[in-house]
Amino acid sequence: MIKATPRTARAINDRMALDLLVEMGPLTAPQLRELTGLSRPSVSDLVERLHDARLIEPAGETGADRRGPNARLWRVAAARAHVVGVDVRPGHVSAVCADLAGETVGEVELRGRPGIVAAVRAVARGPLHTVVVGAPGHGSRDGHAEQRELGARVVIENEVNLAAIAEHRAGAAVGRADFALLWLDSGTGGALVLDHKLRRGVSGAAGEVGFLPLRGGDLHDLVFGAPVDVLAERVALGVAAIVEVVDPGLVVLGGGVGHRGGSELAVRVQHAVEEICPVPVEVAASTVADNPVLLGATLLALDAARDETFG
Repeated sequence: MIKATPRTARAINDRMALDLLVEMGPLTAPQLRELTGLSRPSVSDLVERLHDARLIEPAGETGADRRGPNARLWRVAAARAHVVGVDVRPGHVSAVCADLAGETVGEVELRGRPGIVAAVRAVARGPLHTVVVGAPGHGSRDGHAEQRELGARVVIENEVNLAAIAEHRAGAAVGRADFALLWLDSGTGGALVLDHKLRRGVSGAAGEVGFLPLRGGDLHDLVFGAPVDVLAERVALGVAAIVEVVDPGLVVLGGGVGHRGGSELAVRVQHAVEEICPVPVEVAASTVADNPVLLGATLLALDAARDETFG
């Protein structure tokens, strides 16, 4: 067993405190002591260290009859860095800018073919750290040309993978270690999260079932324009294929078709899967109300910015 050095212990405690401030908002030193289990001197040193590093800042005081150091609220210095999530679609590009605390500080939707750089410049506020772009296609790659123009890291990620991240953090798969997302939209695809981690596979195609050969064509060709009962039977074939190979326990139906079908489609698909597949699975409709690709892109960008900024 390797014993942590004092420097490593301080770094771990600092990150724990910063994550709590992001998750819960402004906190006092006594609240940080209670939540972290650290001693009074350790928290005092931690607050001083983070303040000196310009990672936290005062946010007023709490309690009308309490004043002084113990009443002072601290929050993440959110303006220290900003991120942008981008969703590229045929005919328009949407972008959201968030600060380090995850608060949205700008939104834009540009029609036509404005390009990634134009969308980011239209929405960016303050120092820009990371841009994550959701687009069709396999895998994740750096956008080198955009990085040179923007002076910030740019990552281009498969749109369905980003939707899966959104579903895992804020949708139907919250708290689930394993699940699959079946994306039913203008394109049909899928994504896998196993042991709480997005799995891309060797070539970035893990979970992509859009061209899975089925009776009468591939899944993409079979799901559009069908009435709900026929649609459920066809989608069930794709779900069963995922379940038989991966056994994720949960399959979320996302994209425009999955979202519009809602719980009715999910229930029909689950019943149809149970007829043809012995492996148990729960089928659920997406519960991310807003654009899941855009949300997933912003969340992934925030992960990168916080990891580098917070340490």
